[in-house]
Amino acid sequence: MAVATVAALLAALGGALWLAARRFVGPSVKRLHRGGDSGLMHGKTVLITGANSGLGRATAAELLRLGARVIMGCRDRTRAEEAAVQLRREICQAGGPELGPDSSGAGELVVKELDLASLRSVRSFCQEEEPRLDVLINNAGIFQCPYMKTEDGFEMQFGVNHLGHFLLTNLLLGLLKSSAPSRIVVVTSKLYKYGDINFEDLNSEQNYNKSFCYSRSKLANILFTRELARRLEGTNVTVNVLHPGMVRTNLGRHIHIPLLVKPLFNLVTWAFFKTPLEGAQTSIYLASSPEVEGVSGKYFGDCKEEELLPKAMDESVAGKLWDVSEVMVGILK
Repeated sequence: MAVATVAALLAALGGALWLAARRFVGPSVKRLHRGGDSGLMHGKTVLITGANSGLGRATAAELLRLGARVIMGCRDRTRAEEAAVQLRREICQAGGPELGPDSSGAGELVVKELDLASLRSVRSFCQEEEPRLDVLINNAGIFQCPYMKTEDGFEMQFGVNHLGHFLLTNLLLGLLKSSAPSRIVVVTSKLYKYGDINFEDLNSEQNYNKSFCYSRSKLANILFTRELARRLEGTNVTVNVLHPGMVRTNLGRHIHIPLLVKPLFNLVTWAFFKTPLEGAQTSIYLASSPEVEGVSGKYFGDCKEEELLPKAMDESVAGKLWDVSEVMVGILK
């Protein structure tokens, strides 16, 4: 019995060491815009949805360091204000200048309330005066939640991940065009591969599977991006979509992990998942890099263009989804 216990402990220790080694000597993620690029985004305004945590927070921090004026569009204003205070403190502690509109180094940080589960909130947000908008990053999302509906009666994942951002983007297109050259960055997921667009049940009232519905919303993000790119040709406004890979964030808060499995799950995520900063690199790249100036309608991962499955490039489905979405959010009656 003692021998078996020792063997099990040694096996667990060996597995942990192997995971640790893989974490530290595995492929490194491209780190962008350091040193001389500190003023790359100076004078530019960037709106990031869901910027108070995870990928959005990491994206906001890096773009601030590049000199951008960053608007955090968040559902919970209190949590967003707390995150903003922490971001300002972290940048100052790292030796950066104090954030503010007159700063010649790091940019300015602004918090605004934006609930993508409420079309009323989206419209109210877009009515607030802004002189320009150089980059819109559709980052916020909800992942595999139990069946629930938005304020307007839409299935939550499709409503927030697709419809909320669809309306937001459409209402800001005028400002983006007047600020051109400007960019739109859409965050999707590799899990789009398991989704489909069922026009007979977009609201998942006939059947709800939280995993498939998440994948559907992420497929919708890609179809939306490609159709929008087609419509924006010649405007000097580009739109691209990316997957961040597997990232350690609170996006999976609706997933139940058994208590006994949590230590192993935590070890695996630590070993194999990206940090939020690593996961945010492609968002930062598409928002700021001169390398993608004029590039539009493309799908990226790890700061490189990647191929899509045929169902994500179906122009007829993309066009129909656009038309149906316009009706659902009230752009067309």
